[in-house]
Amino acid sequence: MTETVNKSRLLWACRRGMLELDILFIPFVKEAFDDLSSQEQFTFQRLLTCEDPELFAWFMGHKKCPDVELANIVDVILKRVKV
Repeated sequence: MTETVNKSRLLWACRRGMLELDILFIPFVKEAFDDLSSQEQFTFQRLLTCEDPELFAWFMGHKKCPDVELANIVDVILKRVKV
């Protein structure tokens, strides 16, 4: 039951101010989040605390994420989208 509540909250946190980010995050949580290691899941949750303009710049390739762990999760999400 706790997992369902956490997943619901996570999906709520994926609802952003930018549709482009919603399109990346919501399907990722529904389809791939459970396959991540616990450390990667924590890092993804940390990613969701970042500001939308930062996230948009990282995902669109305009800027490189300075945090290595966050940059790795960005890459995981982008690779999944390209498949």
